[in-house]
Amino acid sequence: MLNLTGVTVRLGGRTIIDDATAKLPPRGRIGLIGRNGAGKSTLVRVIAGMLEADNGTVAMPRGSRLGYIAQEAPAGLATPFETVLAADTERAALMAESEDCADAHHLGEIHERLIAIDAHSAPSRAARILVGLGFDEAAQHRPLDSFSGGWRMRVALASLLFSQPDLLLLDEPSNHLDLEAVLWLEDFLRTYPATILLVSHERDFLNNVVDHILHLSQGKLTLYPGGYDAFERQRAERQAQLASARVKQQAERERLQDYVARNSARASTAKQAQSRAKALAKLQPIAEMIDDPSLSFDFPNPDELRPPLITLDLAAVGYSEEPVLSRLNLRLDPDDRIALLGRNGNGKTTLARLLAAQLTPMAGAMNASGKMRVGYFTQYQVEELDRAETPLQHMTVLMKGATPGAVRAQLGRFGFSGAKATTEVGKLSGGERARLALALITREAPHMLILDEPTNHLDVDAREALIQALNAYSGAVVIVSHDRHMLEMTADRLVLVDSGTAKEFDGAIDDYISFVLAKDPQGGRKDEASRGVNKKDQRKAAAEARERGQELRKAARAAEAELERLQNQRSAVDHAMFDPNGAEPALAKLTMTDLMKRRADIETKIEAAELVWLGASEALEDISV
Repeated sequence: MLNLTGVTVRLGGRTIIDDATAKLPPRGRIGLIGRNGAGKSTLVRVIAGMLEADNGTVAMPRGSRLGYIAQEAPAGLATPFETVLAADTERAALMAESEDCADAHHLGEIHERLIAIDAHSAPSRAARILVGLGFDEAAQHRPLDSFSGGWRMRVALASLLFSQPDLLLLDEPSNHLDLEAVLWLEDFLRTYPATILLVSHERDFLNNVVDHILHLSQGKLTLYPGGYDAFERQRAERQAQLASARVKQQAERERLQDYVARNSARASTAKQAQSRAKALAKLQPIAEMIDDPSLSFDFPNPDELRPPLITLDLAAVGYSEEPVLSRLNLRLDPDDRIALLGRNGNGKTTLARLLAAQLTPMAGAMNASGKMRVGYFTQYQVEELDRAETPLQHMTVLMKGATPGAVRAQLGRFGFSGAKATTEVGKLSGGERARLALALITREAPHMLILDEPTNHLDVDAREALIQALNAYSGAVVIVSHDRHMLEMTADRLVLVDSGTAKEFDGAIDDYISFVLAKDPQGGRKDEASRGVNKKDQRKAAAEARERGQELRKAARAAEAELERLQNQRSAVDHAMFDPNGAEPALAKLTMTDLMKRRADIETKIEAAELVWLGASEALEDISV
């Protein structure tokens, strides 16, 4: 479907993409991943024709339609519904032509074409897409100018999905979505009838949507089959192979250097030494996998406070005279890890601002520890950083009276040491700016972190580093995120913000996802009687499904562990076959025939373990459907 051949892109004198080549499968769902700053968005813009490559070609079948979201969100007096319908330009042109056509024969041709492209079902299809992305009936018919930029970007996404291009280019499509809309988008993309190239840093989203991973690293492209977890396993194997190859190459280099040093001066061996020297010169170093030392999050731990940190007693909060949330009863303790769930617009950010003391209760009571310090992160803080100033300047202003060493120490916790500390913010990547914002809000070792969508600018590796840092942090955490992996790994309490209030959700993230998927497309609960299932039976079935799911997850994890063990055994046997002197003692004693037999036996066991893992994984997918 899409062939990239020798694509090279240079920006500002720096090579971003270097002779990248890849052949994408027809109707494939490909996840394009890479570290922040690797050039993913640049590559997408080259494919979309918005940026010309310095070298190389991008080839698609003749007549293929390509779809890509523009950088600017749609605006004006048109409604979301009208904007989405207009995205099918052929339908819109035919409908307009039919209104003024006086030629009966031509009018018949127009209507035949409208039937062929299923134009009459377009309004209901447009409405379904908009509902899936969070627009109810009333919102679909409001002017675009009445929506925020994030919601207008949803309209742009809905328009792109509605137009059904042959190659669908999506660059971080979930950034403006809540978890509910992300789940809908996953389901939509899984059945999309053409090719998808998707840039995303969300592990679960990639695992649930794509069937290939296209990895961009050091300007090169590598295509891996499977989702993100499969890519990580394959990458780990490749890293191990490269490490082993580097060890062998270094040994060969040292052997050649030793031979040249010992034999260059002797006439009888000078010719051989010269030959070895040429071989040594041609020995190209094997590239090491990139390991970014600046990928760092280290939240300073606060001094201890007695619980509770905050209590809400029938509190109400909102703006002007109208409460957004009311009847709030909530307690937060120093060791709490809470995820706020619910649709965008339901009041998650309003509740976060109340807990951060940026809003005061309109009714009821809120009691907070007088000594409590709060670190509150939002995307606005990332966007409002002064691009002309450096991280050191930002931190110095906020840490008034602190020594230069203390200022630099706080920056160092988040990877801003050396030259990075004095680099202008405008030259930092989005992920680096997010890290700087986190460094700034935690400068006083807060007792509670409130994080509103902290992962939007972070790649997968950075998200994992953030998860580890949050789990090591000793204070309380309140997090709003559509990244399920982040929520699953950091939160042990779930609070659902819905219907004008916030209540504890009884269950885990998987239970919440099941709860969301059990709703009808309009967002209301399905009628129990219409499904022939009463609530008691449904709860029993759900409990059995969760128990079965736990058994399957356990079996899958056991199979993964067995696969890892067997793969390590296979690597050891391979090592013994090629380097008997450096092999494990037990393997070094075996003949080559015995080693080959042992390897064949391990391969058979690996296949069996893969079948067990695949069976458990497929059964888990069936349960989640």
